[in-house]
Amino acid sequence: MSHPGPVPVRAGEEPVTRPTGLTAAEVAHRVGTGAVNAGAARTSRTLTQILRANVFTFFNALLAVLWVVSALAGRWQNTLFGGVVVANAAIGIVQEVRAKRTLDRLAVLSAPRARPVRDGREEEVAVEQVVLDDLLVVRAGDQVPVDGVLRDGAGLSVDESLLTGEADAVAKGAGDQLLSGSVVLAGAGRMQATAVGEQAYAARLAAEARVFTRARSELQDGTNRILRWIAAGLLVVGPLVLWSQFRAEDNVDWRDAVTGTVGAMVGMIPEGLVLLTTLAFLVATLGLARRQVLVQELPAVEGLARVDVVCLDKTGTLTHGDVAFDRLEPLADGAAAPAALALLADADGGNATARALAAVFSDTGGQARADAVPFSSARKWSAVRTATGTSWVLGAPEMVLPAPAGPAQEQARARADALAAEGRRVLLLARSPQPWSGDAAEPDLPGALVPEALVVLAERIREDAAEVLRYFTEQGVALKVISGDNPRTVGAVAAAVGVPGIAGAGDAVDARSLPDDPEELGAAVEAGSVFGRVTPHQKRAMVRALQARGHVVAMTGDGVNDALALKDADIGVAMGTGAPATRAVAQLVLLDGRFAHLPHAVAEGRRVIANIERAANLFLVKNVYSLVLALVTVVTLVAYPLAPVQLTLISTLTIGVPGFFLALAPNRRRYVPGFLSRVLRFSVPIGIVIGAAAYTGYAATRWLDPGAGVAEGRTTATVVVLVVALWTLVVLARPLTPRRVALIGTMAGLSAGAVALPTVRTDVLLLEPTAQGMAVAAALGVVAGLLVELVGRRGGLPSDGVSDPAADRRPGDRGVRVPGVGAQPTPRGTP
Repeated sequence: MSHPGPVPVRAGEEPVTRPTGLTAAEVAHRVGTGAVNAGAARTSRTLTQILRANVFTFFNALLAVLWVVSALAGRWQNTLFGGVVVANAAIGIVQEVRAKRTLDRLAVLSAPRARPVRDGREEEVAVEQVVLDDLLVVRAGDQVPVDGVLRDGAGLSVDESLLTGEADAVAKGAGDQLLSGSVVLAGAGRMQATAVGEQAYAARLAAEARVFTRARSELQDGTNRILRWIAAGLLVVGPLVLWSQFRAEDNVDWRDAVTGTVGAMVGMIPEGLVLLTTLAFLVATLGLARRQVLVQELPAVEGLARVDVVCLDKTGTLTHGDVAFDRLEPLADGAAAPAALALLADADGGNATARALAAVFSDTGGQARADAVPFSSARKWSAVRTATGTSWVLGAPEMVLPAPAGPAQEQARARADALAAEGRRVLLLARSPQPWSGDAAEPDLPGALVPEALVVLAERIREDAAEVLRYFTEQGVALKVISGDNPRTVGAVAAAVGVPGIAGAGDAVDARSLPDDPEELGAAVEAGSVFGRVTPHQKRAMVRALQARGHVVAMTGDGVNDALALKDADIGVAMGTGAPATRAVAQLVLLDGRFAHLPHAVAEGRRVIANIERAANLFLVKNVYSLVLALVTVVTLVAYPLAPVQLTLISTLTIGVPGFFLALAPNRRRYVPGFLSRVLRFSVPIGIVIGAAAYTGYAATRWLDPGAGVAEGRTTATVVVLVVALWTLVVLARPLTPRRVALIGTMAGLSAGAVALPTVRTDVLLLEPTAQGMAVAAALGVVAGLLVELVGRRGGLPSDGVSDPAADRRPGDRGVRVPGVGAQPTPRGTP
């Protein structure tokens, strides 16, 4: 396929797009022929995927088959469980579509943009609108949007580790290939798009290279394991129940046998557990979206509540991301410094420091730039060489003059250290007649450097930083400030915002003294709190070292130097104003850049974890007692003690409706590991108690009254299960707030009404109560309820803390208590 526009060249070479870029007509032609970058990753599931996920599931398919079979058996009442299935699917679809629309709108604010040159002008468009042969401008901090060839550039170096795993910076010159997903570390240039959309090499690696390792979810892992166990149990127990029901003497014909089998199978299916789990995540995500927090992975909400170490970058996190020029302190004559700073700013305009200098120094004094080295987070300096043969270097004083030689250099370093101790950001401007040496990716400083001036920059500490750090400290979360700035500057800022153990500028650790061995590095990072002069790869190594020592690590940052660490952290949090590469690998993006939103995210995570555990307990109790009853019927060859319609009543009033409200209720309980083991310790014994009590009631009713049949026995079993299941709900809902008491009272009232109202009881629920059966049910309900109480107390169910009067105030609430933060005791190291 031919595409007009690029300048023809020799045969066998790629056509080169003209310096003015494509014309509007050429862009339109490419869009029309499909040569557009239309393969970008979606921010959420499509509508079709949402429908498929909520409708076409294994359990829904099984319930649909059971519904058809039950309908053929002739009792419409026993098909009412189908309404529950439809309602679950409808609620799930509606809620996820609402969440999708909200998240997609927010994702637009965080989506990466590309800068193509078209018709001689630099434009800004969505990455999806880049077309083949577009001439794209790339700068430090960008993530390369498509595959292409660098046509021209100044000191461009990229990090391809997100694609290749190789951690070294790679220098790029004219004619070199750039892969989408790689991150521009330094320099700027223009590249021509040579492969877009599905044709790009990196498109096949996009999910792995651009995004991130999926956040681990203990809740989803545990829930999925439960569902697998239940599915396996159904495949084994289902045929046995069917065989026993056809053998049972109580069942008159095949319709009775089918009804009993359907009842057993429906009881063992956790039809609402997945829905409630998803809803809890979605509600938390929407709550954070209202605070301008974009959740790029649902499990990240849970993950942040499990974090026990937060690593913070100084710039953009503890301080505002903007940098402003403060003053220039001459160290020598200083007359040439303004022109030199103008040259340096013009050569390296892609970073915040260069932009701040360019706003003040614009006159180059007629000097021409012959060569340049752009700023790099790894080397901490930039340089230009003039046409007259003078090299100017601007960077961190301790990197530009690592070993001061002579009084001038020593005085420059001493003054820089003094300013840094005040929390100032200081750069040293030096000159030399010599050029720099080395290759383009790793140049060496020129020799004979003479200090010319100190450039003092101003940063503003975030107003909410101290309060946020105090919150995390009170919650038992360790704080690690890791910054590329001067250790004394970082230490002064850390002391000002109240980082524990930091009294002043001298308490920070210079990362250049840290060991390379991962074990030793982990010990050093655990022992310290504030680190300066940390390189991007050191940040990544520090995160990995902490993880190796058993910590769950969150990393916050906004610069390209934070991208690697954010990618490897358990939870990466990026500022919305940060580099595109950083936002691309983060699980959470603070769109308005407010650090104060993090405690709210922690609170949402706590609520999700604690409430899903509560809902899982409710559902699994039902599955266990349904399994117990199924096994008893297989052994005794009696009719199944509960009809499908009676199970629908029980599930709705003791599990579905209360579980829905409890899963979305406020909850301050701090994260406690062991979700699955706790659920099993509670649900299995209580399920066995309820199952044994239900069968005992069924059998006792028929034994005590020879005239009682299956209907009377099932009535007693239904009342027993209702009583004990409501008691279980009381245990799980503690501490009992007025709203929870009202919820439980409403469910109990509806249960009593269903049994008491003759029309509902007989015509719909197929219940036939007798005085003797109700007495048996009451006695068994009390005994089984006391056993449930005993299991609940011995199981040590953790409180959710809603009654704790000592709840903390979260930053930004201006004294208003918001559910999610409490001051109750907790295992050490968990938020």
